[in-house]
Parts: sequence; structure tokens; C-alpha cells
Amino acid sequence: MPKLTIDGKTIEVADGTSVMQACEQLGIEIPHFCYHDKLSVAASCRMCLVEIEKMPKPVPSCAQPCAEGMVVHTDTPAVRKARRAAMELLLINHPLDCPICDQGGECDLQDQAVAYGVSMGRMREPKRAVAEKDFGPLIKTAMTRCIHCTRCVRFVDEICGTPELGGMFRGENLEIGTYVERALTSELSGNLIDLCPVGALTNKPHAFQNRAWEYKKTESVDVLDAVGSNIRIDTCGNEVMRVVPQRNEDVNEDWISDKTRFAIDGLTVQRLDRPYIRKNGKLEPASWDEALALVAEKMHACSPSHVAALAGDLVDCETMFAMKTLLQFIGSPNMDCRQDGASYDVSSRSSYIMNTTIKRLEEADAVLLVGTNPRHEAPMVNARLRKRWLRGGCRIGLVGDPVDLGYPYKHLGDTPDALLSLARDEGDFSAVLKNATKPAFLVGSGALARSDGNAILNVVKMLAEYFNAVREDWNGFNVLQRVASRVGGLDLGFIPQRKGFGTQAVLNGAAEFVWLLGVDELDFKKIGGAFVVYQGHHGDKGAQRADVILPGAAYTEKSATYVNTEGRPQHAWRATFPPGDAREDWKIIHAVADAYGVPLPFKTLEALREKMAEAVPLLATSDSVEKAPWVGAGSIVGVVNVPFTSVIDNFYMTDPISRASATMAKCTRDILPLLKKEGTA
Repeated sequence: MPKLTIDGKTIEVADGTSVMQACEQLGIEIPHFCYHDKLSVAASCRMCLVEIEKMPKPVPSCAQPCAEGMVVHTDTPAVRKARRAAMELLLINHPLDCPICDQGGECDLQDQAVAYGVSMGRMREPKRAVAEKDFGPLIKTAMTRCIHCTRCVRFVDEICGTPELGGMFRGENLEIGTYVERALTSELSGNLIDLCPVGALTNKPHAFQNRAWEYKKTESVDVLDAVGSNIRIDTCGNEVMRVVPQRNEDVNEDWISDKTRFAIDGLTVQRLDRPYIRKNGKLEPASWDEALALVAEKMHACSPSHVAALAGDLVDCETMFAMKTLLQFIGSPNMDCRQDGASYDVSSRSSYIMNTTIKRLEEADAVLLVGTNPRHEAPMVNARLRKRWLRGGCRIGLVGDPVDLGYPYKHLGDTPDALLSLARDEGDFSAVLKNATKPAFLVGSGALARSDGNAILNVVKMLAEYFNAVREDWNGFNVLQRVASRVGGLDLGFIPQRKGFGTQAVLNGAAEFVWLLGVDELDFKKIGGAFVVYQGHHGDKGAQRADVILPGAAYTEKSATYVNTEGRPQHAWRATFPPGDAREDWKIIHAVADAYGVPLPFKTLEALREKMAEAVPLLATSDSVEKAPWVGAGSIVGVVNVPFTSVIDNFYMTDPISRASATMAKCTRDILPLLKKEGTA
């Protein structure tokens, strides 16, 4: 480990650490444009120049590895002069767009020009202009502002695995573009907006809306998949204006998916903002008192054994706990949080979470994907897998639909027979798993939401045990959940209780009273003549079948707890208030309980969380993963040798919010055909 001196301070760093990274460890700020700690080093902007004794001229600190005895100076006259010269060159062709640039207020070039720029340029030649590019419906370009830092090029190549951007022409004619003009197809392309250090790439749907300093900023959690990406919600008044990533190295690093970032315009469309009651076959507006009284009356009229509640994909833990408490009070055992009908064994937590954790996937040296397309089901997990593959020494296999994941893999087949072949040591990939020190298995919804889902789960468990993927220091068995409510619901036991029934029985007509908590993905014709209460925030499929609609709050409009696919509880915080007469979901359930005559044992969110923590202690924690005890494989009888199929046809429209989004509709129109043509979707 080399020891060096920087501005008179001595520091010892790990081998391979750059001078810039060493400066960051000491809290010394080095200006830069092209450098990003998640991307390869380009060393093209030259803003990070420093002086190193015994070297003839300033060197770029991002590309200079630390060496024993090195003496570095970061703020000498020569360094300041070199940085001013670099800034002057960058500004030669940069347009004076600051007053009308969307990047204003959070622009790296703007900030550093204050420190290193001059008040007057020396160049009298005309500035060059570059034609705008069409990168699709998400990214607005102003390529005349581009300073050729190549962050965007490196990001789509290294992180996304879709090398669609590059440099065209040479010298002062250099342009960044897509060669053949077309929309960017990566599910992570919106991160280019955050990466661009100038205003060349900005948020197209958000263009010219507000300045950065006008926003109220709220830290929260994304719920449009099961990864639980950390986000910041920027609001103006009571409207969500944009969503940007918050760094969490254990979950999403610096990135979020395009659906997370851009589907927010769906929060204001097709909203349920007042109760409705169906009269003479037509839904008509009603007061809260009328709606609550009718729901309580219909519940009283039914035997508790015929009352059921189902939870949808975006439901928070507090809502499911309140509903379960109400059902227990009235004596109903009928509840389920699995609207996709998955019925595998969930008695042990290790059977339904990602035991390896998202971050430790980077340690795996062999990965088997079963019935999943992580690029669409969990883009952040797929980015981790690509990151691991890029580092080398990791082989990846897939059993399921052959799709473009952004990295090479061996397709082993699309039926469960391929899994059984591995157990018989047949094929090359069996040897790969056997020789791996840390093999990992990822089972997706395409494998578990089948009639033989439990048998498939046990087959993969058996493989994990056979290939020594489950031991004290490593658990390579993982279930890649697809929806935000699933792990929290299973932790809370929001599944059929003793002698109770779940989703499939409801679809078979077993219930007379069905309470849908944001459930929109069922075939509602199968429910038959049951009385249906729909509680949710959008007028989606479930609301159309409802006899009573109780308007709830979207994830940006309430403080709530969600548990991600690796079993990590996280808190989302309220950024705005629900529209109209809509209420927070747990309060609606509490009000129905009062009308029914069984007051629940909590009246505040804090009291509810205390009761929830008593029932499930791990939900009292935040942003930590508790290791789950391993329970071995059960019976594999019942495996049906039919192909695994993808569960997501359209990545951009998977839930009520994204289906209501005009931006996601544009992506479906412009990008989805490209993905289908290339075999990605």
C-alpha cells in the first residue's frame, strides 16, 4: 500500500488508487468533468491537473496511480493556470445558454467556471454549432453544448451493455451521436441526464418546467419494481416534477431505471380523488360516509369465511398489516399478496428473498438464471450482473426465454428438463457450477408463477445444495421478486391463514366479498357476482370492476415501509398530499373498521408501526438485511416440462402508474418495437 503526501498531508492508500481518489479521501476537492467513479478513466477534460514533484508538467489526477513517496500539490499557481487554460478551451465553443438551459443551477461546467473561468473570452472566431440528435422520447439534446467528456458513451457501453453512442468525425468536427439516428433502447438511458456535466443531455419530458432551486426535495424509495432503488422526489407545490437517484451502494449505486424516473407523469392522470358507489350498473360519486357505511354493511351481511382481501403490487407494509388486523378481528382467514397466483412454499424466508443480496452478486463466479429476464424485471440487478461479467471470471447461464441481457450467457434451454440435466452432471455448465467457489442461482416470476412453481423452487434449491452454493459464508440461492409489495406481504404473513383461501380461490368464485388493495392484474370476469371493494389510486382495471371505490394514496403521497427483493426494509417519505378526498390507505381501513364496529388497536402511523414491529421485528429496522435461516429442498414431484415464458411483455407499462403515463406511452410506441426487433423484449 503506497504512502504519499498531498498538500502536506500524508495518506496511505490501496494499490491502484488514483491521485484523485486519494485527494477525495482527504476531503480535497479536485475539479473534473470526464471522470466518474463508476466508469472507466478517459482523462480527456484535463480539469483535474495537479503538480507532482519530479514530474516535468501537471498531470491528470484521475489517470495517475499513487506511488510510494509521491508528493502532490493540488493548488499551486501552475495548477491554477493549467486549469484556467483547460476551462478556456472548453468554453471556446460553448454557447451562452445559461439563462435558458435546463441544467442551470446544477451544472458542473457552470460551477467550475465560477472558480476557473475568466470574465471575457479571447476567441473572436465564430462558435461552432452541432445539429440536435434524436435520442428518443426521454432525452433532450443540445449537442452544441457538448464538451466531449464521453461519459455518455462510456455509460451506455459499460453499464448498459447497449453500445449505441460514439464519436463521429475528428478534431473540432467531433460529434457524439448514434451513428444511425434512432432512440436509445437501454432501460437505464435516463441516467445520462445525471451524468452529463453540461446541458447537452437533459430531461425531455421535464424540459423548461422549473429551476433546480425551486424544488422541495424528499428522499424516498421506488416501488415500480422490487429492487427498492433509493430516489429523491422533487416537488413544486403539490406536484411531483421529477425523480432522480440517491446513491446507495448496496442497492442501486448511482442509477435508476427509466420507468422509475419518467413514469411520474402518470401520478396525475386517471386519479381516483373521491369515493364511488355502483348504482344501477354505473359508478357514481359518493361521500366518504356513504361509502364506508356500505362497505361495513356488505361485510356484516357476509359470513367471515366468505370475506377475502387481496393486495396488489404497489401496496406498502402498513396497509397490509392494517388489513390483516381487520380480517383477524372479524374472523376471516382469506387473504393473499400474490395476485400473480404464485403458490410456492413461503414458510421460510430464505425461500422468497435474494439471499446473496444485490451487492454480493458481484462476488459470484457462476450465475444461473431460471425463468427470469432481469433486464426488464430488475434493471438494477441486471446492471450488477453485467458489472460482474465485465470484471471477468464469471460464467452466466440461462434457462428460459433467450433474450438480450446486455452480456453474453449460455442458453441451456427453456424447460425444467434443463435444470434436471444439471443435476445429472450433463453439459458444460454443470462443470462450471461445480468448479465455482461462489455459484449463484436467480429464480424469477416466470418460473414460480406456474402451477408447478413450488416443485421448480425445490429443484433450484436442490441444485444450490448440490453445487455447494449454500454454506455458512455464502448463500447463492435467490428469488428475484418482481413487485414491491411481495416480500413485505410474505414477511407479514399476508397469505391464506389456517383453512383460508387466496387468489386462485377468489378467481374460482369462493368469496362473496372481495377487497382489492390496488389489485389490477387479475382476470376480473372470474370473480363472478362477488361484492368488490377497490382501494387504490388510479382508475385502472380493478376500479372498473368495483362496486365501491375507496380512493387511496400513491407511493409519493404517504410515508410507508417497503421490503425489497433481498429482504431490506426501507422507508418512503411523503413528498406530496393525495388529490381531492383521497386518503392514506391504512386510514381508510381504520375508518371501515370503525364503521364495522371493530376499532383497530392503533390510531396513528407511529402506533401502527409499533404493532407491526411487535408482529414482525425485522420491520422495525431500516436499510439492513437480516440473514435468513436456510431450509432445504422439498419435494420436486409435479414438475411440468413446459417452457418458461417471460412475464413482462412491455417493460414500460407494468402497473397503474406507468400505464397512465404519457411518457411511457411514447416509449411503448418508439422504443418497444426496437426492443422486439432485436429480441430484447
